[in-house]
Amino acid sequence: MLIVALAWVYVVLLMALTEPTVVAGMMTFLLYCALPLGILFYVTGGKRRKRRRERQAAARREPPP
Repeated sequence: MLIVALAWVYVVLLMALTEPTVVAGMMTFLLYCALPLGILFYVTGGKRRKRRRERQAAARREPPP
């Protein structure tokens, strides 16, 4: 999935570079790339966050040796 995300960043970066103004380019990059990829990585990282919380809770329950 990471290779697809990198390809998407590349495509949107090229789109942003062709915009007529700098502001339009920044908005294109933010709204087509940064925001959607941030949401996608947040949603797909839910299982990782849950496992990390469970490991931390188990470490707190176990007394140190």
